[in-house]
Amino acid sequence: MLDLESLFNLSYGMCVVSSKRIDKLNGCIVNTAFQIAPEPPMIAVSVSRENLTCRYIAESKVFAVSILAEGTPLEFTRRFGFSSGRDVDKFQEVNYKIGITGAPIVLDNTVGFIEAEVTDAIDVETHTLFIGKIVACETIDDSKIPMTYTYYRDVKGGRTPRTAATYIKKKSKGEPV
Repeated sequence: MLDLESLFNLSYGMCVVSSKRIDKLNGCIVNTAFQIAPEPPMIAVSVSRENLTCRYIAESKVFAVSILAEGTPLEFTRRFGFSSGRDVDKFQEVNYKIGITGAPIVLDNTVGFIEAEVTDAIDVETHTLFIGKIVACETIDDSKIPMTYTYYRDVKGGRTPRTAATYIKKKSKGEPV
């Protein structure tokens, strides 16, 4: 039996992963970012190869992870999770700063951030797992609680785009489990 919904029991944080390409900025929502080594400090993020952000990270070899707070409005997560940087400027009307890597760091609705330089990239079917050496990180507001994917989905009623690592296709009526 393959009950993919049991994967919702894993804990994920909601983040904006962002990068740059020459003078352009882009970012997308991810819920698969995690520290993988303490010394030197290393982080990994999983980004859909369909997302423009994936291309920006692959080309620039840098990314930032902005950790979202529970109070983040759904409209904000939709901006980064359900629209494409090919069609809209996701950073328009968003408070951000450029980090030491040149990647944008989202300041609105953010608990803290991590910046990394890519050391490796692994293709995993539909996604690329970027591994990076952490070069900067900071808590922006320690009074805010980081938003988990469970909180986003179950409390805020957020949806999952089909490009997300945690997307589960709805079964058709009569389809076997």
